[in-house]
Amino acid sequence: MSTSSQNTTGKHPSFHGIRSRNGKWVAEIREPRKTSRIWLGTYMTAEMAAAAYDVAALALKGGDASLNFPDFVGLYRVPESPEPALIRTAAGEAAELMKSFMRREGEQHARGGDGNDVFIDEEEIFDMPNLLVDMAEGMLVSPPRQTTMDEHRSLGDSSECDNLWSY
Repeated sequence: MSTSSQNTTGKHPSFHGIRSRNGKWVAEIREPRKTSRIWLGTYMTAEMAAAAYDVAALALKGGDASLNFPDFVGLYRVPESPEPALIRTAAGEAAELMKSFMRREGEQHARGGDGNDVFIDEEEIFDMPNLLVDMAEGMLVSPPRQTTMDEHRSLGDSSECDNLWSY
């Protein structure tokens, strides 16, 4: 769809279920097998409105839904029943999630990151405040004391194999 048709119809060229109205973006979805629509709200950005639509589509159509952001499916809270009030609430939550995601992406871009760098705090995940320090100390463990062949024989070790640490 060209930008001229976007200006006349208000529809976004690549997102489903949203349109522009007075400089803001609105989202709504048609209920399956009905002529009625569920109003999902008015949002500041197209991405927020598209995320709201995604949650509503998942609630009403399940896995068959055509989504704007399929990578976010696991992050959305989808209502268990298709009641319009529950769908509107979940749509608002999805829009806020997208807003915070976009804010984080903007901050990373401002710091010079490409947005693909994901910081994972292993210490917090494994609930070990000194995980990296402990791992570094583990690398500094001295090898066991080397024993001579006479000591091996006196300990009852009759094998003629070389000690692992003798190389």
